[in-house]
Amino acid sequence: MQERARETRRSLLEAAACLFAEHGYAGTSVNDISTRSGRTSGSVYFHYSSKEGIALAVVRDGFATWSGLATCYADRTVPPLERLVALSHKIARALAEDSLTRAGARLWAERDAINVSLPDPFVLWTAAVARLLAQARNHGHLAAHVRPAATARTLVRAFFGFCTLTEALDGPEALSGRVSDWWELTLPALLSGPRSVPAPGRQAAPAESVTACGTGEAASPRPQSPGSALLAAGDA
Repeated sequence: MQERARETRRSLLEAAACLFAEHGYAGTSVNDISTRSGRTSGSVYFHYSSKEGIALAVVRDGFATWSGLATCYADRTVPPLERLVALSHKIARALAEDSLTRAGARLWAERDAINVSLPDPFVLWTAAVARLLAQARNHGHLAAHVRPAATARTLVRAFFGFCTLTEALDGPEALSGRVSDWWELTLPALLSGPRSVPAPGRQAAPAESVTACGTGEAASPRPQSPGSALLAAGDA
């Protein structure tokens, strides 16, 4: 019986997450959730007392996996900035592909319209980014002016705002590629010099050789940007 109840709650939560991600909180009704899940409205209200309760459960489930993501990138054998870039790509993929994550992010953005207090995931992310930046500073990878705590606050706010606007204008499928563009702009301001931090045992990719237009001759090698190896790690 308990297993059946868990399955019902899970199907309701997944249906609600898809609808909230697609239509937002105001655009989703309990009847919509009932129809999408194939359960009765009575079943919905048996497990969740209100639409606000469903929204809260979706946000909690959506954000519950994020602490696990941060833990996955705690391996100190990998350079900290490389871990930060890889983590950002993982988050972007979740925001693009995972319905619970997408719904949680949208509901949090619409929190003023929801009559319940929603958990704030950005405290966790800001602390995780600050730790990675502090480690990067200890490794000598950060520019002297970069302060880990203040920079983490700025990066987290800028990143999630960037993801929100990118999804709205270009669609969720564009997120991963746009994140690489974002780091191309951001990394040079963080790094201690025109250098990159490749993964252990991996060489930074050599500069690309191109052919000069209309000459048939090899042009000068194209220089790498300061964080090119880091960006390659994020795409791995």
